[in-house]
Amino acid sequence: MTVQQRPSTLKSMPGSPGLPLIGNSLKFARGTMVASHDWWDRYGAVSWTNAVGQRWINVEGPDACGAVLQDRDKVFDASGWSLLIGPFFKRGLMLLDGAEHHRHRRIMQEAFTSERLAGYLTPMNETIGRGLDAWSPGALQFYAAIKQLTLDLATRTFMADDIGAESQRVNTAFSDSVRAATAFVRVPLPGLRWTRGLAGRRLLEEYLRPRIAAHRAAEGTDLFSALCHARTDDGEQFTDDDIVNHMIFLLMAAHDTSTITLTTMAYYLARYPEWQERCRQESLALGSDALDYGDVDKLASLDLVMKESMRLVTPVPGVPRRASRDTELLGFHVPAGAYLAVHLWGIHHMKELWPNPERFDPERFAPDRREDKVHRYAYLPFGNGVHKCIGMYFGGLEIKAVMHQLLQRFRLEVAPGYRMPLDWVSLPRPKDGLPVRLVPLHARMAG
Repeated sequence: MTVQQRPSTLKSMPGSPGLPLIGNSLKFARGTMVASHDWWDRYGAVSWTNAVGQRWINVEGPDACGAVLQDRDKVFDASGWSLLIGPFFKRGLMLLDGAEHHRHRRIMQEAFTSERLAGYLTPMNETIGRGLDAWSPGALQFYAAIKQLTLDLATRTFMADDIGAESQRVNTAFSDSVRAATAFVRVPLPGLRWTRGLAGRRLLEEYLRPRIAAHRAAEGTDLFSALCHARTDDGEQFTDDDIVNHMIFLLMAAHDTSTITLTTMAYYLARYPEWQERCRQESLALGSDALDYGDVDKLASLDLVMKESMRLVTPVPGVPRRASRDTELLGFHVPAGAYLAVHLWGIHHMKELWPNPERFDPERFAPDRREDKVHRYAYLPFGNGVHKCIGMYFGGLEIKAVMHQLLQRFRLEVAPGYRMPLDWVSLPRPKDGLPVRLVPLHARMAG
């Protein structure tokens, strides 16, 4: 809102408080507030409600979501994340703003250059091969298996570390920290989600901090070492606290979002065997079990499947923001201090943008269609603006490297008529773990 513009000249914002006292806290805790069309259908692009003791502004559709994420007037800051995950991922890059965010992002970009990405791929391929060697033909709970593999990938690629016996504890610590974001009771009472999240954060700090000295002293090619040695042209570098905070956040981001995308891709490839075979043939045509950095762009079909999977099951279905001062959004007054929930999942399922939006149709991203270009903000799986995901290329590389090896080893199958049920608490995951059947490709493996 400009200085000359009075709130009285703006439209009255529609909405509803929800249930007495608790508002829509139950929907918030279940993760369904941002994974439905309820607010858009009832109130349109901008509306309000109450949840977890706060007044929230629901931001729906490409125009409103794009305006908040682009944030041209620098009014919608990332401190909205602090309300949800601040105690567990404090001072991670996603939670910083302004000059401080710019400085930290500039240093961190040194860890995501093309040269660095190419270097990460060698240990990544080795870890993928070793992990898939342990998968047996037959029935598999895919989500648990791929989550373990992505954790091994994150610790090996990011830290040059074999997590070994501590794997389960670290995996649980990440899960507890992420799920605590949507806790209904947000005080440290024994046995509750919030308390488990705080304990998870402590464990991750205890795991990472003792390893800093060794990574500072060595010239490793892992991301942990990259953060320890990263410097801008002006000589700026991270403190030990910065490194711990950024490592916890990056490990979580790489681990969880890659797990969700790989799980969704496996589900749709199993349901649509013609797409699975199309992707497999492209991988076989490369003539290498492991993915080479120069061949990443040759997996065109896999890229289409990845993009469509992230559209249908958006790994981060919504992001919070907070208004630092009075402003307006599409003609509605947004008061200083207001929390906003930006509904990304909703954009990806709008029939106004995507023909037959619930249909799995990777060709919608093909060069001759590009439905994602119908609106500048039609497709936002990595967010937008200054907080756009810094690891988006790393994530795509990891996902393609895993699928490249997996599809050459196994055919993925699900039961006829199976539909994957989703749990939307915090981040989406299959309620049943995604039961698949692995059929070994004997002819290739024998060759």
